[in-house]
Amino acid sequence: MRHMVLIATAWMMGTGAAAANFTQCIGQLRADAARSGISQNVIAQALAINQPDEKVLRLSKVQPEFKTPIWDYMGFLVDEERVRDGQAMMRKYDRVLRAAEQRFGVDRHVIAAVWGVETNFGSEAGDNFLPHALATLVCEGGRREAFWRGELMAALKLVDHGDLTLDELYGSWAGAFGQTQFIPTTYQRLAVDFDGDGRRDLVKSVADALGSTANYLKRAGWRTGQPWMIEVVVPSGYKGPTGRNTRASLATWAGRGVTRADGRPLSGGGEAGLLLPAGPNGPGFLVYPNFNAIYAYNQAESYALAISHLADRMAGYPSLRTPWPTDDPGLSRAQRLQLQKLLAARGYDVGEPDGKIGAQSRAAIAAAEQAAGMPPTGRAGSKIYRALGGR
Repeated sequence: MRHMVLIATAWMMGTGAAAANFTQCIGQLRADAARSGISQNVIAQALAINQPDEKVLRLSKVQPEFKTPIWDYMGFLVDEERVRDGQAMMRKYDRVLRAAEQRFGVDRHVIAAVWGVETNFGSEAGDNFLPHALATLVCEGGRREAFWRGELMAALKLVDHGDLTLDELYGSWAGAFGQTQFIPTTYQRLAVDFDGDGRRDLVKSVADALGSTANYLKRAGWRTGQPWMIEVVVPSGYKGPTGRNTRASLATWAGRGVTRADGRPLSGGGEAGLLLPAGPNGPGFLVYPNFNAIYAYNQAESYALAISHLADRMAGYPSLRTPWPTDDPGLSRAQRLQLQKLLAARGYDVGEPDGKIGAQSRAAIAAAEQAAGMPPTGRAGSKIYRALGGR
């Protein structure tokens, strides 16, 4: 009994010390903000926090349970629903997109594709209060403290300078926010007032968000009038060079046996690198320097591929001509939602079906796979979808 009391006392002392350290850290952040010239009114409202945001800490420490196959990633980011929605939003904001294209030289389809992938055209921008999320990461995150501190101060300065109000500072756990998900320091550097109202508002102003995204891509090296990606096919057993920065002329690629997926001759100027995200038996892509400008937005080749392909689809080009080399393709968002409903109808607990596959849905999928005599992967793929009656 005494042993248990000692343990409980030690735990309470540890908890108390942690709380004291957090309070002290927040006090230091308030002092830092004041030294940076931020008003006491903004500081008092933004940093009224006495304990860390546990949701932010949990998300910051989560490791992916499995690497998302490229056909899953592309399946839900570039589905028919997003293409249709994107084309509708491009018609609605045609004037703004053409103006951004004219001023910054960036293709309007790519600007709209970033908007679509980042926040589903402004509908899913995130619900974490940035000052609390960033303060939590500074005081409890354990790494990149200087980075998070800089983002927090930048966010507060955006409010203090009148670009935004505090109730507009909601976004991802890691600090990205607004219709096209800028982090605060990027917002400070590259946001533009594209609607002419005197404020740079990437939260509520579609014009400011799209203009700022175009400005970002231009600063990242976008080359006006040049392509970003074309789908290609490589010869069977291809073992030649790959990589987005291992560039060669199209004539050189043609000499290596690479052909356009649409059957047209591989010709034209400029140099491109070859990407084979699923190996030589899947779709291939020749990517130009403009692809690297897109890559700079999120520094993942799969992300840049999704943006590039969505831009092509919204411009009227067809889906990929070469299928992914799998017998279990990924699902669209509509199919993921239907899969959750099919699981729920069979008594599996998926929570409220929303088309987003989290830990609860993966556990239900694994149980359903096992019941169907399939390996329990927990992956939202076509095989379990069809096994449960999906179409």
